[in-house]
Amino acid sequence: MSVEETEGLSAEEQFENLITATDKEPLQEFLNDQNISFVADLIYTHTDFEAEIISNMAIHRAVSVFKILDTTTQKQIVKELPSFKTAELLNELPADDRTDFLEELPKEAIRELIKLLTSEERKITLSLLGWPEDSVGRLMTPDYVYVYEHNTVEEVFTTIRRVAKNSETIDVIYIINEKGELIDDIRIRDVILAAPNTRIDDLLDGRVVALNVHDDQEHANEVFKMNNRVALPVVDDNNILLGIVTIDDILWVATEEFGEDMQKMGGSEALGEPYLDISLLKLIKKRVGWLIALFLSEMLTASAMQHYQETGIFKSFIDLVIFIPLITSSGGNSGSQASSLIIQAMALGEVTIADWWRVMRREIVTGLSLGFILGIIGFIRVCAWQFLHVYDYGPHWLAMATIIFFALLGILMWGSLIGSMLPIVLKSLKQDPATSSAPFVATLVDVTGIIIYCSVASVILHNILVA
Repeated sequence: MSVEETEGLSAEEQFENLITATDKEPLQEFLNDQNISFVADLIYTHTDFEAEIISNMAIHRAVSVFKILDTTTQKQIVKELPSFKTAELLNELPADDRTDFLEELPKEAIRELIKLLTSEERKITLSLLGWPEDSVGRLMTPDYVYVYEHNTVEEVFTTIRRVAKNSETIDVIYIINEKGELIDDIRIRDVILAAPNTRIDDLLDGRVVALNVHDDQEHANEVFKMNNRVALPVVDDNNILLGIVTIDDILWVATEEFGEDMQKMGGSEALGEPYLDISLLKLIKKRVGWLIALFLSEMLTASAMQHYQETGIFKSFIDLVIFIPLITSSGGNSGSQASSLIIQAMALGEVTIADWWRVMRREIVTGLSLGFILGIIGFIRVCAWQFLHVYDYGPHWLAMATIIFFALLGILMWGSLIGSMLPIVLKSLKQDPATSSAPFVATLVDVTGIIIYCSVASVILHNILVA
């Protein structure tokens, strides 16, 4: 069946007819004419044919599709492809994308796949894999355009024509000296607008921004956001230019970091791989640590309640127990809100460690305001139930309502303060702020909330208890 014979059908229907045909030439023609995002959707939809789809595409098109697939699908395709096709695909992949893929595989699989690379690509790949995990070195590509400061604009264009075909980007040209040290970078626009005999050193402005090969990838993300660049040079400790990192790689990093932060904020370690791919044992290990820590922390809540039970508060005023879930959950919710807002603000660069005092002041005022609002609602609730005879709180119902008001005032202020300060404290200790997750903040506020609640009750009910 030819492509012409399938005209009039939707692209999806055309594919379904062509994929089962014996003659693969029409299928190849069809796939090579489609947008790569559509082909990626076909792979996700028709999982039985994912390797066959890649095999029947021109290699440069296959690489473009392979790059945008998720890791699970990439692994499955490489597993199903014939060795010669895998070799062709891996050798054509940009070095940084190839490294990203390989580092997700077991070491045994990496060794086998590296054997399929050409000697030059193998050398580049091993070099990138040699840098620490999550470092800029793992992201960089050695494919870029560099020239020397003494070159003229005409010589730069000659260099671009010779090497730019294999470069990740030519939007920025990098300037080095004879030792390979980075001097500056210039935009291609400046080169195009300059006269052919202009020397490159006459175009330099000295405003180059570079990453160190050992920098954390998350730090690189921040630098990109602050400098609005499509690519940044990567240097070693001696300022030798090693490669570049492009914005598309940083976008993948940002996506992965966001996913990890969401998992941490849920009270779990980052999984590091798709949920359905991770083994049950690993999944349990990732989650049990935090659950144990939170469970042990909640035991302090029981200890606090035991202490106040011995003072006679709960024995004399059993109705106080009714409001414990209401009081502590309100504080935990307030803390979780503050924590989430500050973590997001820090991720966007809106808040830094130096802003801790401004954050503290805002959250104290915000917490007191929120506590006042909820305290009034709690106070009215107790009074309304008493007057409407929904529930009898006894002769000291007004004291009960007053306890609820002041307890909510104190607990919401404390919850907001703890929730906002924990991410900043963790950041100052070089830890991930996302680990001050909602469950952790809620548990901490639960423990301290019981103490605040019972302390307020002790003060207000002191004269009654003594009598």
